[in-house]
Amino acid sequence: MIGNTRGIAAMLASVVVFILNDALIKLAAETVPSVQSIGVRGLFATLWCTLALLATGAWRKMAYAVHPKVLLRGGLEAGAAIIYLIALFQIPFAIATAVNLSTPLILTVLAVLLLKEDVRWRRWTAVGVGFAGVLLVIQPRLGDINGWTWVALTGTCLGAFRDIIARHLPPAVPTLVVSFTTAITVAVVGCAWALVDGWQPIDARALGYIVASSLLLAIGYQFLVIALRSGGEISVMGSFRYSSILWALAIGYVVWGEVPNTLALAGIAVIVGSGLYILHRERVSR
Repeated sequence: MIGNTRGIAAMLASVVVFILNDALIKLAAETVPSVQSIGVRGLFATLWCTLALLATGAWRKMAYAVHPKVLLRGGLEAGAAIIYLIALFQIPFAIATAVNLSTPLILTVLAVLLLKEDVRWRRWTAVGVGFAGVLLVIQPRLGDINGWTWVALTGTCLGAFRDIIARHLPPAVPTLVVSFTTAITVAVVGCAWALVDGWQPIDARALGYIVASSLLLAIGYQFLVIALRSGGEISVMGSFRYSSILWALAIGYVVWGEVPNTLALAGIAVIVGSGLYILHRERVSR
């Protein structure tokens, strides 16, 4: 249970950092192609991870960067990001977001099948109710669902497998090495794709957004890997990803003036209630 508490705290921290990172990269993508933004962000994230490796002495274990499981996780991260991005260009944002936020449900299934976690009906219900709250907030239209939705789901499933792989990383592998491998893999794939499409100039403002975003991304990698390696139950920690929609709404209101409607407010209440119930069940279990 201590692992769950530490894992939930790290997961919540990663959610906050990642959603702020997404907001900054969205601002950068207003003038820079999305794939190029992701590739350049990956380059700077690699730089931050490198500096952290040098400062902490973890560079001495850089040999683990080519460990098969570490490379596999990095490849899944790059694949998940790029495949999801391809789909995002083809379907409404609400549909893509709803698919991406099905991750807790997918993680719960994988936790049962691959990690043999004991997930009872209360937790299944709480995870399902939380996803229903997400749908209330996003309000996707069924008519917008098409073949590209399945491409987005493929990217989301790759991301879920990436998280499962983190549980099987050797204990001797420093978290910073995992973050470094992930960042450099995304950087190489993103920049290579951008070069094929045609590299575009980046103005100072967009570059500032990307640099700030990359620092948050590097920190987010750390929190996420810490959460997944905490020993806590994946099915419990994963459900707290839903909190990202709450931060997204807050940022949308502050930065873009987006005001949620009544259904969205109801969805927020459902998501918060689902998270509080899971925390309550954890206390009861302890």
